[in-house]
Amino acid sequence: MTKILNYLWRFWLLLLAFVLTVTLGIPVYILSFNKKHYKYAYKFIRIWCFGMFYGMGLRYDLTNLSDQKKDKSKQYVFISNHTSIMDIMLTCILMPHHPICFVGKKELVKIPIFGTIYKRICVMVDRGSPRSRADVYRRCAEKMEEGNSIAIFPEGGVPDDTSIILDEFKDGAFTLSSKHHSPIAVYTFVGLKEIFPFDSAKGYPGKVKIYFNGIMEPSDSPRDLKAEAYNEIKKTLLEHSI
Repeated sequence: MTKILNYLWRFWLLLLAFVLTVTLGIPVYILSFNKKHYKYAYKFIRIWCFGMFYGMGLRYDLTNLSDQKKDKSKQYVFISNHTSIMDIMLTCILMPHHPICFVGKKELVKIPIFGTIYKRICVMVDRGSPRSRADVYRRCAEKMEEGNSIAIFPEGGVPDDTSIILDEFKDGAFTLSSKHHSPIAVYTFVGLKEIFPFDSAKGYPGKVKIYFNGIMEPSDSPRDLKAEAYNEIKKTLLEHSI
């Protein structure tokens, strides 16, 4: 019975995503033609994210583990752990003053309707192409010069082994920060692995815990930045996991 309810819940996700994407996708698509208008398109993207997140019966509680404040006039590299598709929606909900471009997989372009909009607002990467991976830094820099921030999940994906608390970090976010002198805003999401996992037979409406770990200033050593961010997020997960 529980599995049936979960599948019905996930079917509602598809229906909700279709309605919201068709409705809000039109203004996003039109506004995305002009790079200067992305900040306006982002407002509609956030509405889409609010609709998806709250429409699935999810809520969140934010705890600041740092007194640092984000500067509205600065561009950041936002990072967090990655365990659910809802990580994307949650990141946009949390950043009203920093229009975000995600670094995402090229394969998602194939999704009808969504894919057309996705390729306009994201920095796409073909993980099988070294050239594409190398070019990500240049394209991210262009987005930031246009006034946008970048969101990257440094784990690179969600591990199949759900017992892994935090997978190894890739270098991308930290190399980008070092090359372009961009501060890194670190967040930890707790609970989404259980509340909204990728397994369609599992999950339930509930409240997600979010922890703002603070802002890391750019460094000449991406390796040190990566180690510091990894240790901070893993420590938070171990201390606060449900």
